[in-house]
Amino acid sequence: MDKHTEITNALTEKDVPDEGRRNMMKLTGASMVALGVASLTSGKAFASSIKLNNDWDKKFAKSDKVDHKKITFKNRYGITLAADLYQPKNASGKLPAIVVGGPFGAVKEQSSGLYAQIMAERGFVTLAFDPSYTGESGGEPRNIASPDINTEDFSAAVDCIGMQGNVDRERIGMIGICGWGGMALNAVAVDKRVKAVVASTMYDMTRVMSKGYNDSVTLAQRTQGLEQLSQQRWEDAGNAAPAYQAPYNVLKGGEPQFMVDYHDYYMTPRGYHPRAVNSGNAWSQTTPLSFMNMPLLTYISEISPRPVLFIHGEKAHSLYMGKTAYENAAEPKEMMIIPGASHVDLYDQVDVIPFDKLTSFFKQHLA
Repeated sequence: MDKHTEITNALTEKDVPDEGRRNMMKLTGASMVALGVASLTSGKAFASSIKLNNDWDKKFAKSDKVDHKKITFKNRYGITLAADLYQPKNASGKLPAIVVGGPFGAVKEQSSGLYAQIMAERGFVTLAFDPSYTGESGGEPRNIASPDINTEDFSAAVDCIGMQGNVDRERIGMIGICGWGGMALNAVAVDKRVKAVVASTMYDMTRVMSKGYNDSVTLAQRTQGLEQLSQQRWEDAGNAAPAYQAPYNVLKGGEPQFMVDYHDYYMTPRGYHPRAVNSGNAWSQTTPLSFMNMPLLTYISEISPRPVLFIHGEKAHSLYMGKTAYENAAEPKEMMIIPGASHVDLYDQVDVIPFDKLTSFFKQHLA
């Protein structure tokens, strides 16, 4: 597609606004704790008994070209995950399949479900899932994340989709969006069943939680953050429940543009969903701990010889993370930059998300 261009140059610090660097960690748990600006809320507000909602409560219209049903499956840790299975209508024989996850802090009723439904319209069996501890999936306490468990969630989704009678197990792909782009790459590095992977508008959550945006957190700031997180464990242990950060994506004025973009998606009718962490809820205070001590993409080169496609917006504040991942991945690899697109544009703007490219990529590599 002519509006897309490939890139090879590295992002420099000047590509991220000063204001964004000053506010580098308002978005993620690490810096909110590191800089002492997160407020506590009661963990009880997030207590939940998991029940599947059979209403169509998604942020996109239901397609008449696919069959849809909700399913559940367990990951290797015994946590029950909830998912939406999309299948092209009137298809026959064994089909290629794609599992989809993300963004970080979202639910399957948002971006991952949109990607999954559109790719099902194009001939793939697809599955969009809620990660452990979020959405309709199981796990207590609520609204916590783990680079290990959430990587496992992707492989458990592969288990599930490969058990469908009309799926060819030798033709399974994966799409990770935003923070789940890094998780998907981590999963595919060890899960050799996956034949091709796409990271769309990706974050490396371990990098941004450890180092801040554009790697701006100093060792002293990191140490201070870990001191506070360590002390928070005493508080949580004493209360027998985790404390939570301040509600996400509530604007107070003066935020950098990327935070306004997040608000415009997660807190307006465009993308708001009450079960999403990012829609006015929050991760636990101590969620950053495991991310700050476990680099996700250490073995990204081991995805090869399976192909990787990186898709990013030209104006995305997260672009530098995608570029680094691209540089560290081994061939075959490809990076597509969408001119003029922001990070959030690739969540739901169907005229911006390169679905033709996604389709050709998977048709070629899941042939």
